[in-house]
Amino acid sequence: MMNRREHAATIAAGMLCANSLPHLATAVTGHRHLTPVGGAQSAPWTNAAWGTANLLAGLALARRAAGGEGRWDSRLVTFDLGAAVFATWMVSSEAAMRVNWRGKDDR
Repeated sequence: MMNRREHAATIAAGMLCANSLPHLATAVTGHRHLTPVGGAQSAPWTNAAWGTANLLAGLALARRAAGGEGRWDSRLVTFDLGAAVFATWMVSSEAAMRVNWRGKDDR
């Protein structure tokens, strides 16, 4: 059974890992994407660094919170919940605010 700290760490791990994906995809495709480091026009290399940092932090948290050996327990569901919550927030915020979409002035 997970305690509150393990539960929070596992959710945060899923969120960080999910956050890494759009930044890493941005870096690979050469697009620009919002980061806290460089703002809305963050270059691909900035996104590569930010995405890598998020992935490593998420994996480190997952490792620390994993507990035990062998097969996963409820922590996998909690990790997936964190990833799903973050993905839902990103879909909603991008659809509503279009922060990372190219506007007619950005062509």
